[in-house]
Amino acid sequence: MGSFKGHALPGTLFLMVGVWNIWSSVVRYVSNPKSFEVRVWNPVPGFDGKLKYLELYVVAVGAFIDLCIELLYSTHLKFFVNGVLNPSHLNDFEHSGMLLMFFLLGAIALLSEKTSFLSLPQGALCLIAAAAFCAEYLLFYFHSTTHKGLEGYYHLVLVLLIGLCILTTVAGALLPNSFPVDLCSGIAITLQGLWFYQTAFTLYGPMMPDGCRLKGNEIYCHPTDSEVRGELLANFQLFSLVLGVLVAVVGSYGFAASRYGNSDLRGMHSVQDG
Repeated sequence: MGSFKGHALPGTLFLMVGVWNIWSSVVRYVSNPKSFEVRVWNPVPGFDGKLKYLELYVVAVGAFIDLCIELLYSTHLKFFVNGVLNPSHLNDFEHSGMLLMFFLLGAIALLSEKTSFLSLPQGALCLIAAAAFCAEYLLFYFHSTTHKGLEGYYHLVLVLLIGLCILTTVAGALLPNSFPVDLCSGIAITLQGLWFYQTAFTLYGPMMPDGCRLKGNEIYCHPTDSEVRGELLANFQLFSLVLGVLVAVVGSYGFAASRYGNSDLRGMHSVQDG
C-alpha cells in the first residue's frame, strides 16, 4: 500500500461504507427511535430489493479484488524463495492477511443474511467486524513502528482511527440499541477512509510539505524543522476532516428529521426541550 493507489483504493471502500452507514443510521433513528438497533451493515432500499445487499457485496468484492492485487499481482506469484516466504514481499503478505479478514466479514454477513446455514445476530457480526479491524490495527501499528518520520506519523494517526473503529464496533455488540454508538461507528469508518485519502495526497501526491520528498519508498525531510511542520500540518488536516464530518452529520440529521422524522422523535425532542 506504499503508493497513491495503494491508499486511495482502501480509502474509497472505507469512505463509501462509512458515509452509507452514517446516513442509514440517521434515517433509521429518526424514522423509528424506539425500535432502533445497531447494524453492522445497512440494506439499500428500493429497486425491488435487487440492491439490498449492495454494501456487503462492496465489502466482500472490494476486499477480494484488493487481496488479489496484493497477493497475486504485487508478488508476481513468487511466494517462496529458497523454501521461505519471499522477503521482498512481506508487506504484501501482511496486507493480504488484513484484507482476508474484511473479505470474510462480507462473506459471513452474506451467508448469515441469505442462507439458513449461518444465522448470526447483529451483535455477533459486530464482533466479527471488530476482529477485522483488530487485524488492520495490528498491521498498521507495526507499520508505524518501522516507518519513521512523517510517514510514521501519518500511520500513527491512522492507527488511532482504526482503534476508534474497534471500540465502536465492540460497543455496538454491548449496546445493541444505542444510536450514538451506531453513529460513531459510521463516523469512525468515514474518517478512516478520508485519512487514507489524506495520506495518499500528502505522502504520494501534490500535498507533500515543503522540505520533504519521496525517495524510493521513504519520506525524507530536511531540515528537521520540515518534518515538524509536516506533523503540525497533519494535525490541522485531521482537525479539518473531523470538523467537516461532524458538520455533515449534523446537516444530514436535520435533513433526515425534516423528511423522515415521525411523531415519536418530535415527542422526544419536546420532552427534552421541556
